[in-house]
Amino acid sequence: MEAANVPARTKLLQAHGLILLRRMLLIREFDARAGELLASGEIMGEIHQYIGQEAVAVGVLAGAGAEALVGSTHRGHGHLLARGCAPRPMMAELYGKASGYCKGKGGSMHITSLEHGMLGANAILGASAAIAVGAAFAEKTTQSSRVAVAFFGDGAANQGVLHESMNLAAVWKLPVLFVCENNQYAISLRADHGLSVRDVSSRAAAYGFDGRSVDGMDVLTVYEATCEALRRMRTSSLPFLLEAKTYRYHGHFSAEAAILKHPYRPEDEESVWQRRDPIARLRGELLAHGFVPQEELDALHGDVRAEVEDAVVFARQSPPPSADEAFTDVYATEVAGLPDGVR
Repeated sequence: MEAANVPARTKLLQAHGLILLRRMLLIREFDARAGELLASGEIMGEIHQYIGQEAVAVGVLAGAGAEALVGSTHRGHGHLLARGCAPRPMMAELYGKASGYCKGKGGSMHITSLEHGMLGANAILGASAAIAVGAAFAEKTTQSSRVAVAFFGDGAANQGVLHESMNLAAVWKLPVLFVCENNQYAISLRADHGLSVRDVSSRAAAYGFDGRSVDGMDVLTVYEATCEALRRMRTSSLPFLLEAKTYRYHGHFSAEAAILKHPYRPEDEESVWQRRDPIARLRGELLAHGFVPQEELDALHGDVRAEVEDAVVFARQSPPPSADEAFTDVYATEVAGLPDGVR
């Protein structure tokens, strides 16, 4: 088959399929292992698992490029690993160790790595939008070509901070890609019970810019949609709202089962979504086209599991934070542009 006649999706699959698959596998294996460690009491606190949603973070951040600035959510470890960041410091962060990305002070919900353009995860719904808008304003002011990505969920789609941020981004013509990870539930509230519209992406029209809804269980579709969104952003000098319809296989957070007295999801719902599992779909497509043999895919999965276990060993052996570090990286010591004496 001549190259000119090869479908664009097939070209994309051949060029990037294995890389995208590895990143999705890393998120899933990391998350599954973290869940086991939490259940055994080896790590403390809570985690918000990203299992099922891997195609969104991986597709968006691959399409947005390594220079993009990222506003994350309480499922921030999924975004950080999708960015290509190392799992060792992320696992150490869950253990509260000094070798973590935030020196053990961020955990999963507040993970930050400015070195990698990760502007911070937080528990405030929709806050990523305001952070991303601020970052995009800074980039535009300095005439940088970098874009900002703001991840948020379907629950945050109803928060005022998101709508204020989208309005301001449009007024100031800022390069912000707003990404709604619609996993069908805001904690336990079904999306179709909490949203006034069928597609969150339709709300972009109220602020004068474009939006699009895509299958968030298909990493290649998410990747292509992100690339197209960035092209339109550059042409229009306006933001873009991308909604990826996906599904989380686990509860909102790890202690949910102990708190909620009644299940809120239909028994067969998860199995229906799992038939469209993003990892299984990409593996199947790679095999069907003969791009990667089964043995290589199995070896890749084994390598990822080994990498996650290596991160666990690293975290176990890492030292705890020093008490002297309790207030470092918490308060700004220098703020550019302020008069002397004003902090």
